[in-house]
Amino acid sequence: VLLLPTLPPTAAHTTSYPPAAVHTSCCCPHLLLLSTPPAATMATRNLSVVVYAKNDLRIENRPIPEPGPDEVLLKMAKVGICGSDVAYWTKGAIGHFVVKEPMVLGHESAGVVTKCGKNVTSLVPGDRVAIEPGVPCRLCDFCKKGRYNLCPDVYFCATPPDNGNLCQYYTHAADFCFKLPDHVSLEEGALLEPLSVGVHACERAGVTLGSSVLICGAGPIGLVNLLVAKAMGATKVCITDIAENRLKVAKELGADYTVLVKTSDAETLAQEVKEVMGMPDKTIECSGAETSIRLGVLATKSGGVIVLIGHGPEEVKIPVVIAAAREVDIRGVFRYANNYPSSLAMVASGKINVKSLITHRFKLEEADKAFETARTGAGGAIKVMISCD
Repeated sequence: VLLLPTLPPTAAHTTSYPPAAVHTSCCCPHLLLLSTPPAATMATRNLSVVVYAKNDLRIENRPIPEPGPDEVLLKMAKVGICGSDVAYWTKGAIGHFVVKEPMVLGHESAGVVTKCGKNVTSLVPGDRVAIEPGVPCRLCDFCKKGRYNLCPDVYFCATPPDNGNLCQYYTHAADFCFKLPDHVSLEEGALLEPLSVGVHACERAGVTLGSSVLICGAGPIGLVNLLVAKAMGATKVCITDIAENRLKVAKELGADYTVLVKTSDAETLAQEVKEVMGMPDKTIECSGAETSIRLGVLATKSGGVIVLIGHGPEEVKIPVVIAAAREVDIRGVFRYANNYPSSLAMVASGKINVKSLITHRFKLEEADKAFETARTGAGGAIKVMISCD
């Protein structure tokens, strides 16, 4: 166990911290625990899960930040592990987002307000909130048109170089914190983040009453899209995956049909989908795999829509002429915008139950086990939740 000195408090999210005096890298993902001095108390401790580089994940003590005038200081409670967190740990990058300096992970989160900036009137200490992790500039054309997810100057938790909130204390813009009703748990609050991806994707696809929907990929994002599509009135939903256990979960959550992917031949898969559900008018691609994108184009009904959530290789080969000739619209999906309120309303009203997505729970000090479980999918892991208390 190495000791990392505690630095003076700061309001900045992107403060640089000195590396440990001793550290040994290896080729396998691992976690190094950097403990606080024995004299540290809960009032000064801010254990944080930090990725330094590919395969270099550490728990270290960081200063408790002070909220700015329009921010709140949050005692973090629950943080879910996203596939992007695992990717930054095991690959050191996602596309052009590259870990170049130590970065706190975590963005699927909820916490309790402990202190408010001088301009904050919407929240008070003790409020339980879900945290929308992307805070845009509010000034660019994208922000002014309500598409702030496309803001080029957004601060987004756990996307290089921006720190996330898998820690014990964290400051965030008050207007991007959503107060939870008493009957909505903090775990449910943390899951509003992936749920908002599903809401945005279903809106982009135009899912409505009577829609038939194909969902490619039964991971956490595929499953929240299943829940949202059903809540929005889709009458037929088919979901595909390479893992039979995930398809079983999808069936339990309301999928009408499932297709186990056993081949990389998209034409064969499209025929399988057609046999079980006909041709869907909406396809939501959640895997990023080339075969699944090709499947979406081939399986979707003429005049339909395919939306792309999954981010795989930068370039894939798809039958774009077929899509054009059949007027199959191909639309991108990037995060979400203005979807937290509707996501919260769906959970609070009971229209959607996200609690069953959580399969594993760990304490912050067990981050190594939590990330390894999320990486391997051990024990049928779907969503791994960390308690920061």
